[in-house]
Amino acid sequence: MIGRRGTKGAKPVFEFRDIGDPTEPLLVVDDLHTSFRTGRGTVRAVDGVSLTVKAGTTLGIVGESGSGKTVLSRSIMGLLPTRDVIKSGTVHFAGHDLTALEPAQLRQVWGAELSMIFQDPMTALNPVKRIGRQITESLRLHLGMNRAEADATAVELLRSVGIPSPEDRVRWYPFQLSGGMRQRVMIAIALACAPRLVMADEPTTGLDVTVQAQILDLLGELQRERHMAVILVTHDLGVVANRADEIVVMYAGRVVERAPTHTLFANTHMPYTRALMDSIPRLSDPSGVRLQAIAGRPPDLIHPPEGCRFAPRCAYAQDKCRESDPPLRTAGSPDHLFACWFPLVHGTSTAPPAPSSGNGSSSAPPPTSAADTAIDPGAEVQSP
Repeated sequence: MIGRRGTKGAKPVFEFRDIGDPTEPLLVVDDLHTSFRTGRGTVRAVDGVSLTVKAGTTLGIVGESGSGKTVLSRSIMGLLPTRDVIKSGTVHFAGHDLTALEPAQLRQVWGAELSMIFQDPMTALNPVKRIGRQITESLRLHLGMNRAEADATAVELLRSVGIPSPEDRVRWYPFQLSGGMRQRVMIAIALACAPRLVMADEPTTGLDVTVQAQILDLLGELQRERHMAVILVTHDLGVVANRADEIVVMYAGRVVERAPTHTLFANTHMPYTRALMDSIPRLSDPSGVRLQAIAGRPPDLIHPPEGCRFAPRCAYAQDKCRESDPPLRTAGSPDHLFACWFPLVHGTSTAPPAPSSGNGSSSAPPPTSAADTAIDPGAEVQSP
């Protein structure tokens, strides 16, 4: 039996409530801020993020590198440095405020109730410990198993994540495994104690497309078997199109759009979200088609620009965008939020026409229709 709770000898920890009501959230993040003091100034890596996750569901967090996704996930877990960090806001998980717990208390929660699949398994795994030992540590700590029970469960866990000959490979070191196998070991460690919520931080980074699909399919299958909640952090909207129930789009430390997956793809409001969609390679494109990229670069989070932080890169930006920061507001339904003064509606910007450049052409690209740019969550896309 994998991930048994209440095994004889296990030390009791916090009493986390069972979330029986499907409408009640398992995780509630409210106005979370995380900043880092540096020699140049204070970096506002996470700047007022709020979100909820229900039991058994998948939340996708999407954005470019540097948008604050990883810092957000580590802030939720409590995996932050102890020096030069400024934190505020709350993280409530199954009846407990995780931000109020001491490090020693959090160590009793990590792995047992909340776990994380890290971005790079080669650096996350201990290179001088056999993978079996790295799996059994949490089993013995949280579930009170003896050595024989933990060793047998480690083999079973490796088998459940698709590693062949687990009886032999349980004694291997990380360097003896391929990238895909190491990622499967990370999943086995994260799921060993049957946590209620798993944070998957770019779990397919550095893997080829075929292995990416295998890892994500495996994670989805294990999630359904165990009724876990999953937060899937990625830079690729194509990864979460068929795997997330809800998507949060982050830019420069803030949430710029949040909606159920189908709503987000069918009725995109934020130009940044549309730009991420347009940058996804499609298998239907002919060979030699240039990939679309978002012009410019993300802002300096020590000295962010006035107004909307995406305005310097947005083709539809107006003076108001550069002067005033747009708040999150609802779209057609209360579960669809966006932060934009001139949102896209049916694929067309509501911004006033750009001034003529003198030759009759507009300085902004012509708006496209939703049919031209929106991605069908069921469509086949190519992850980079």
